[in-house]
Amino acid sequence: MSKNFSSLMKFINNSIKNNMKRFIFLLILFISCTNNKQGTETRTEQLEGEKYEEVLDAEQGDADAQHNLSEMNDNEEGTEQDRQKAFEWVQKIAEQGDASAQFNLGVMYIKGDGTQQDYQKAKEWLQKAAEQGDADAQYNLGLMYNKGTGTQQDYEKAIEWYQKAAEQGHAKAQFNLGYMYDNGEGVKQDYHKAFEWYQKAAEQGFAKAQYNLGSMYYNGKGVRQDYQKAKEYFGKACDNGLQLGCDKFKELKEKGY
Repeated sequence: MSKNFSSLMKFINNSIKNNMKRFIFLLILFISCTNNKQGTETRTEQLEGEKYEEVLDAEQGDADAQHNLSEMNDNEEGTEQDRQKAFEWVQKIAEQGDASAQFNLGVMYIKGDGTQQDYQKAKEWLQKAAEQGDADAQYNLGLMYNKGTGTQQDYEKAIEWYQKAAEQGHAKAQFNLGYMYDNGEGVKQDYHKAFEWYQKAAEQGFAKAQYNLGSMYYNGKGVRQDYQKAKEYFGKACDNGLQLGCDKFKELKEKGY
């Protein structure tokens, strides 16, 4: 047994104790590694610095996925047989009632990873995890209702699940909830509540929330107009990689704020 293999097994054992979502990601990685002709060392090197794609909404970039399933770069991360085996193991864990596995299984159905893409089944498994209090599942279930993916579009149900995730500190759920209050989607328009939820997400470094807070201060929407505060939040959004924030920060700076 190679040193790399032993290290991977030790890491997996520790992850089982500490974080089931991390374990499931490693389970998928492990199956890919042990079945790959290039060997474990090469495979893990290829995974370093990997970018993971979000579950449903390409615009929002779901960083949570790196602890849950990973973006196993299609043709590079093991064979289809490996993926199917990973799916089978995750399904076994999910059927025993583990919320993290249920969430991951839902994601695999959404992506067609190791199985046929099936939004209906994705929703079923996400709901099971969400009902157990899994914030990632609650957020993604809200997203499915919000966009009408695998179900009829239902803003009220989207808000219900966003709210549950947001109350657990899920930044993207907080942002989406703020956006729905901001635009009156499925709820009476309420700029003050929009501001509150944007602020919670912004405090976690979520760039779009920081930008929207800046816009609210800039326009005096839900809060007293304050160009200095607007500039501050645009600057934070810029620092977190949002070009729109950079543009508005520059605009206000040129105006002397």
